[in-house]
Amino acid sequence: MKFWFLALGLLSVLPLSAAEEPVVRAGDVVVVPLKGEISEAQFLFLRRALKTAEAEKAAAFVINMDTYGGSLSAGVKILDLLHKATVPTYTYVNSNAGSAGALIALGTKYIYMAPVSAIGAAAPVSGGGQEIPETMSAKIISYYSGYFRSAAEKNGYNPDIAEAFINKDKEAKIGKDVISPAGSLLTLSAQEAIKKYGGKPLLAVGIADSVADLVKQAGLGADPVVEFEPSGFERLALWITVFAPLFLAAGGLLAYLEFKSPGFGVAGALSGVCFLLFFAGHYVAGLTGFEVMAVFVVGVMLVLLELIFFPGIIFVSALGLALMMGALFFAMVDHWPSRPLDLNVTHFSRAMIQFCLALVMTSVAIALLARFFPSLPFFRRLLLAAEVPSGTSIPIPEATLSRPRPGLGDGGRALSALRPSGRAEFDGNWVDVLTDGEFLSEGTPVVVDRLEGQQIYVRRKS
Repeated sequence: MKFWFLALGLLSVLPLSAAEEPVVRAGDVVVVPLKGEISEAQFLFLRRALKTAEAEKAAAFVINMDTYGGSLSAGVKILDLLHKATVPTYTYVNSNAGSAGALIALGTKYIYMAPVSAIGAAAPVSGGGQEIPETMSAKIISYYSGYFRSAAEKNGYNPDIAEAFINKDKEAKIGKDVISPAGSLLTLSAQEAIKKYGGKPLLAVGIADSVADLVKQAGLGADPVVEFEPSGFERLALWITVFAPLFLAAGGLLAYLEFKSPGFGVAGALSGVCFLLFFAGHYVAGLTGFEVMAVFVVGVMLVLLELIFFPGIIFVSALGLALMMGALFFAMVDHWPSRPLDLNVTHFSRAMIQFCLALVMTSVAIALLARFFPSLPFFRRLLLAAEVPSGTSIPIPEATLSRPRPGLGDGGRALSALRPSGRAEFDGNWVDVLTDGEFLSEGTPVVVDRLEGQQIYVRRKS
């Protein structure tokens, strides 16, 4: 069991070393870079940073952007999380906000631009950069135009200007001034974006030489500017969250093996690593915090307490299992620190699907293991060896070796715990026996259930 404590101890350390996020205090200005291609990994990073900013009551959240675009679907996800923000959000275009970058910029309340910069040109292309067939392109443009318009309307920008970024057939006009004629995608320079029409800037609030200049112009005070950087674990976190059911199923199955193999320890260690990676990945992805991990650890401690010190008190282990299952489930729920828990089924749907899938996979694997595990020679030898502490031996009477082994239906008692293998006594004979996965404590009356070759299977005597 010592491997369990080692793995659970690492559980509270790995997320910190993996993420290495800076300290944010109330009133700070949080700045995050958005460089290169827009992707799911950047969505995870921005979500973690924004949640931290909200939890610590930062004064503002600034995206330092330089991207020619990327995945529009990832851009929509980032747009959705920006809509949830309660702290003021800013985009500093330094120096490009193309395609999905333009959509993300529209998702913030204020846009500032570097002196030499551009925003717009959001025509969809394939992953390799090639043009998309006309029919498919029309469908994509029609669909994502709605996101551009709604983002603009929500944050007070001109929706026609926003739609002209992605739809070349859209003519954008303000009064009699044609900003973008039909037939070409709209791209705005910094000077064009700040030009005023009817006393209101076309898009950007102003031109700033740097993020520090933006902070000064926006009147965000003299509080520290805290810069976030994506960790090396950020991309790995994406795959951990995608394949969460596999980590949960593997952790549960290995925990079952640990329970069935006293003194073995390796299965418990590997189970701890699976749960460690699960929580660490969801922490870095911004889905969970240390409080959920703490609940899981408390649950594990309660189960161990019942197994080691108070065997038979089912309430203790049942409470522990409930805490563990609840922690695993809520680790996958996207909860925002500034908002009350949303009990809407849609909010929990992703977590429910992944959690149920993990339960099914674990149940099937355990059922197969309980049926075939005892008959596998390698594991049988391993489990039987674990029953006897290193350096000790159990004397077997010489007469036992010459007497016949028990037959079908013969009764006896367990000389050691059977999990699922161990030793039992029949009429003074000591023999190695197996159960079909059932745990039987030492001294339990047993009866021979079946014989398979040299293997003797027993069950509890009724």
